[in-house]
Amino acid sequence: MDEYFERRRRMVEKLKEELNISERVAEAMLKVPRHVFVPPEYRREAYNDYPLPIGYDQTISAPHMVAIMCELLDLKEGMKVLEIGTGSGYHAAIVAELVGKDGKVITIERIPELAKRAEKTLKELGYDNVIVIVGDGSEGYKDEAPYDRIYVTATAPEVPPPLIEQLKEGGKMVIPIGNFSQYLYLIEKKKGGKIEKRNMGPVRFVPLIGKFGFKD
Repeated sequence: MDEYFERRRRMVEKLKEELNISERVAEAMLKVPRHVFVPPEYRREAYNDYPLPIGYDQTISAPHMVAIMCELLDLKEGMKVLEIGTGSGYHAAIVAELVGKDGKVITIERIPELAKRAEKTLKELGYDNVIVIVGDGSEGYKDEAPYDRIYVTATAPEVPPPLIEQLKEGGKMVIPIGNFSQYLYLIEKKKGGKIEKRNMGPVRFVPLIGKFGFKD
């Protein structure tokens, strides 16, 4: 058993105690080697529960935030999921574990260098069910719509309308909204397209840059 696995196991046990996360999410987080997704100089810190820099003024989310978002999304095997903000690719890997080989994760990253690095890491780890796209995540990705689930890993001024349009009826979205004060919202698209929003509490994310996000 390598030292990284032992650290990962301890991280997951701590999340189970503190957040009461489900066994499915715990198992997914135990499988994904977070240290592979961070720059080499931060590998020793990979299993500490805080964000880490990945370059280009972006971060890899804290493990507890990844766990919380996955729980809120209620991911099932075979689902098609849209991720806005690939970053390191770590969150997409966790989601890929939860939707399984029959599921699919489409992830959009606006910074080409990060997208390329994430794609390489995901492929090397065998995540063939993740497709990395370079583009403006605030516009979603029409070609694969509609999606069972959508989640956004950067804060937006409001929910981008294209993401509402691309979410299936009965689908769920998790998105941080706000600038100086940010809150995580669970959005549900009910029958007939009715939208329900629930504030899940304060958070801290980098800004979503794009047509329906903040200006660069």
